[in-house]
Formats: sequence, structure tokens, C-alpha cells
Amino acid sequence: MIVKLKTTSASVKIPVYAHGAMEDAGMDLHADEEVFLRPNEPQVVKTGLHIELPPGCEAQIRSRSGLALKHGIVVLNSPGTIDPAYRGEIGVILCWNGYRQIGDQPFVVEKGMRIAQMVLSRYEPIAFEQAQSLSESSRGSGGFGSTGTR
Repeated sequence: MIVKLKTTSASVKIPVYAHGAMEDAGMDLHADEEVFLRPNEPQVVKTGLHIELPPGCEAQIRSRSGLALKHGIVVLNSPGTIDPAYRGEIGVILCWNGYRQIGDQPFVVEKGMRIAQMVLSRYEPIAFEQAQSLSESSRGSGGFGSTGTR
């Protein structure tokens, strides 16, 4: 799939698959600015990227496992969705839980730092049809915890 991409400057890092498209589902997104994160105060971090997705495709923005595990930094609305009609700059909503904070020092997101992953995905547009009843299933209306606990 070919996706058109525009950058805000020559210094913006283009997303790539770290180990190739056959081994990685996501491409790393990099910060295009320095941002200071304070515990539990979400910030939008700009990437300097604009994309034009084909109809029927979305880009999902997800947390990087290393940032989450080592520093407690996550994409707050993970996965964030970029719709095919959106042409604005991709921003990543990051939130830090203060894990490993020293004193009152913020976590510094440095320009060029890998901050999130982007996964491109196809979707099927649907329409709802209102019905008086639904077919039965073995699960029925069982919800949270209905399959048992350990």
C-alpha cells in the first residue's frame, strides 16, 4: 500500500519498520519537538507528519512497550485513530504516570525520540439494521467475568 506523506520540515523523521515490513506491524513515530511531561498531565507531542490514507484505511497510534515498561509513558487514547479524511499534523497524546520520577523533575521527551507506533489497518464500513431480536449464542448476554476467573 502506498500512503502519501508530507513533513513540516526536513528534520522530521519518516516512519519506518525497524525490522522490515514482514517482521513489524508498527512503524515508530518520533517527536518533532521537545516536550516536558509532568505526572498525569497529558500532552500532545507533534510528529511533523501529515498523511493521506486511502479510503477504507485507518492509522492506529499505539504505545511503545519500552516506554511503557521502563518509564510509565503511554499513548493515553491508545489506540488513537487517524481517519482517512484527516490531513492535519499527527499528534500523539502522551501521559506519564511519574514512574521513576526524581524529585519534581519532568520527563523530557526529546526531539527525535521514538514516542509511539503507527499501525495501518483496513476497515469495513458498516450500517446498522435495527432488529427486534438477535440470534442466540452459547455466551448469550454474559459479560464481564462470565467466562470465569482464575
